[in-house]
Amino acid sequence: MKLFPGDIELVERLQKGDVEAFDLIYEKYSGKLYAFGLKYLRSTTEAEELVQSVFLKLWENYRNLKKESSFKSYLFTIAYNDICKLFRKRNYWQKFIDDTLYEKSQASSEIEDSIDYQSVLKRVQQIVDKLPERQKTIFLKSRQENKSTKEIAEEVGLSPGTVDNYISEALKFIRSRLHKDNLPVVLFFSLFFL
Repeated sequence: MKLFPGDIELVERLQKGDVEAFDLIYEKYSGKLYAFGLKYLRSTTEAEELVQSVFLKLWENYRNLKKESSFKSYLFTIAYNDICKLFRKRNYWQKFIDDTLYEKSQASSEIEDSIDYQSVLKRVQQIVDKLPERQKTIFLKSRQENKSTKEIAEEVGLSPGTVDNYISEALKFIRSRLHKDNLPVVLFFSLFFL
């Protein structure tokens, strides 16, 4: 078993921008955070993303760390908050889908009978996942996080016009992929993303 320096020493070193201290913290806590995430998320991919998110936030805020506080608690609080945020997002999307489809089912029970909601959602997500990484990030900030073009532009360091172009191109790409699918998927897309 590898011996690690104490958390206070690691935090002090990290506050000075010591990359080796960051690596040691990652080595010390990434496995524990992964297990914690996997327990609640039940997805290896989401657990891995959780670990990356925690360490990204740590790196972004390393100068503001408090060595007097429990560092382990700090990391696990970030992880816990990210898990809660993910659960809220899942619930939001599920409620949105349920509400939207319920409203539309009042107009046409024929369409309702022909849609397998989970497979439609999965198909749309598969198409979104094929977008180039930067375009996907901007598109999801717009559609999932409901951020304005100006907010996204500030976050990613681009002009608002460029952000709009990324979103427009993403929508064209998704529409072209859905064109091959059946009508209910196209209807779902128009309700879900426009």
